Amino acid sequence: MMRTLPSLLALLLLAGCGPESDTGASPDLMSSPAALEASDRQGGASPREGAVRLSTGVTLRYVEQGRQDGPVVVFLHGYTDSHHTWDLDLPRFPRDFHLYALDQRGHGDSSRPACCYTQQAFARDVVAFLDAMHVSKAVLVGHSMGSFIAQQVALDAPSRVRALVLVGSAPTVAGNEVALGLKAAVDTLTDPVDPQFIQEFQASTFYQPVPASYLNTLVAESSKVPARVWQDALDGLIAEDHSARLGQIRVPTLIIGGDHDGFFSVAEQRALARAIPNSTYLLYPDTGHAPHAERPQRFVHDVHQFLHRL
Repeated sequence: MMRTLPSLLALLLLAGCGPESDTGASPDLMSSPAALEASDRQGGASPREGAVRLSTGVTLRYVEQGRQDGPVVVFLHGYTDSHHTWDLDLPRFPRDFHLYALDQRGHGDSSRPACCYTQQAFARDVVAFLDAMHVSKAVLVGHSMGSFIAQQVALDAPSRVRALVLVGSAPTVAGNEVALGLKAAVDTLTDPVDPQFIQEFQASTFYQPVPASYLNTLVAESSKVPARVWQDALDGLIAEDHSARLGQIRVPTLIIGGDHDGFFSVAEQRALARAIPNSTYLLYPDTGHAPHAERPQRFVHDVHQFLHRL
């Protein structure tokens, strides 16, 4: 398996289309790891932790922060991640929003059922979470895998979605060469998943440096995910293609991508923006697959401005 990984990582790094012009949004003034670490220490009170048993049969762990009566925003992490993927962002958000960041099924400290890990199953969990929290409608912020789940919720339960923020996304994962290359490696995984594989997989998603403590946390969280969930969740992503239905999404949508994203090219990102009628696309220069982690100050600024315009 480890002979497959170097070629996969090279593909991830080469898949981006290269720098393109900026969109004019405010620059990220704290892009260095040292500056990020200093800013994070000033982030304020820690989010509250909780767990809830859903009608779909899973128990989800989550963190929440902000005003109980504020507009609800639900954060959905990417493949093999957890709510900790938003650790550089949540402390920066104003407390006038009611934020939830979930550990989705099979991930983080949530339950790991034998079935199912399709986009539809993840989406049903999101709706069930809103039901459990007595939330009629929410803004969904999703990164990578989480962005496709957010799209699925908007298609399957449009009345529950106020707006979307799609980060490191595309119209579909079906047929994506990078995902298929990753699958070739993931299909060989056994428990416990090789720590070196996890380290290199996580590191490969960034173009800009991120704090070492943040990367270590992501590796630790991915290490919680059993091999079968690595495999089933990726199979579910590759199998689903709802790109032909994206025109049905009518809520305001903010799409944020990086010009050095090794998973989804700028062309794919732009195709997503064209497919969703009421969307705004921001392309971050010199940024990889995780704009929220590589440019957290700019990301929070842009998302906050978007939320205030709703």
